[in-house]
Amino acid sequence: MKRHFFGGIHPKYNKEMSTQVTDFRSITPREVIIPLSQHIGAPCNPLVKVGDTVMRGQKVGDGEGLCVPVHASVSGTVIAIEPRPHTSGRMVNSIVIRNDFKDDSIEMTPNNAPLEELDNDQILHAIREAGIVGMGGAAFPGNVKALSSMGKINTLIANACECEPYITADDSLLRTEPEHVLEGMLILRHVLKPERVVLAVEDNKAQAIEKVQALLPQYPGIEIVVLPTRYPQGAEKQLIQSVTGREVLPGQLPVSVGCAVFNVSTYAAIYRAVRLGLPLIQRIVTVSGEAIAQPQNFIVRIGTPFHDLVEAAGGLHDKTERVISGGPMMGFAQKDLAVPVIKATNSILCLLKDQNGAAENPVCLRCGKCVAACPMRLQPLYMYRFVNAGRTDELERLHILDCMECGSCSFTCPGKLPLVESFRKGKQMVREAAKK
Repeated sequence: MKRHFFGGIHPKYNKEMSTQVTDFRSITPREVIIPLSQHIGAPCNPLVKVGDTVMRGQKVGDGEGLCVPVHASVSGTVIAIEPRPHTSGRMVNSIVIRNDFKDDSIEMTPNNAPLEELDNDQILHAIREAGIVGMGGAAFPGNVKALSSMGKINTLIANACECEPYITADDSLLRTEPEHVLEGMLILRHVLKPERVVLAVEDNKAQAIEKVQALLPQYPGIEIVVLPTRYPQGAEKQLIQSVTGREVLPGQLPVSVGCAVFNVSTYAAIYRAVRLGLPLIQRIVTVSGEAIAQPQNFIVRIGTPFHDLVEAAGGLHDKTERVISGGPMMGFAQKDLAVPVIKATNSILCLLKDQNGAAENPVCLRCGKCVAACPMRLQPLYMYRFVNAGRTDELERLHILDCMECGSCSFTCPGKLPLVESFRKGKQMVREAAKK
């Protein structure tokens, strides 16, 4: 039985813009920039030096602890190892490779053994060595997340909701290669041994739903749950509540209610790593928005600069206001289009000036719409007030650290308050106060 999570909104989704072009173009840039930090955890150390010749798929960075490797997405020559702009807004140490356009690849060994003959250590090692992280945006190392779920869950969920406006990367994956996702689900089911395996998708993805349903007879034990379209349905805690009725308490993880959630692109990457021996060196990226000439989805090498993708999509409108990595609700505006596509980049969104919607003199009307919209049951209007007052004690009492920065409050605010930006500042204030 499906349940509804608290709050949420219904923005205009604009997904049809990027699905009009059905044939994916593969982008091969002149050079790629491979950041050594593309995941939550410790950054990689470079395994190559300037002047080295590398092959496509070759491991070029790795590290200890909470870390997964990064790989060359093209063959060519390492021309720099230096800090470069990153989608997070920081400068991150990166390996720059000039493409020789030969696409010489390392030897990749397929594994066609029956699934029951593969042991867990073998699978987790393959996931780790392929550099797989959460591809829905979180970028948590996939092998660590799987390992921490072993023996603790009874429900495994594939997240295909893709609830942010404009983005259709996961939808495109399910419409073109649904079997890769389902094979990846079988692999994680073998490792985690849950009682229930669910692919959850919103009802605005009719073609993807049809493709998956047609394949399900070949994958007994996997079910599809079609959910009503509602933002932020794809957020981990809200999705778990919609699918199972269980609520993940503040400060807790999905394993606390017996669930594990992985993005559908992550499942497909797991299949390619375990079965085909392919590292994570490319992904589908949506380039969309009213400020781009030809919205569409591309197959993109990791490390491709944003400006190459913008150019491939026909270029920007003269009145472009901002370019965002991610969606309009939770994405990050970019000041430099030299930033590269990383493993968690699912979209480049280009917006016109008149879509900004920010007020010059924002005022709280005390209407309470933000409280009704917040899916975490927080009180944004009071959080905003106490951030401005510097009251970290009150912010802690109001559980500001539970804010997932989904933007539902900002979307509903008639006074156009910069709520999400304020809460990011407030969370940092609370963390710094805790250190002191």
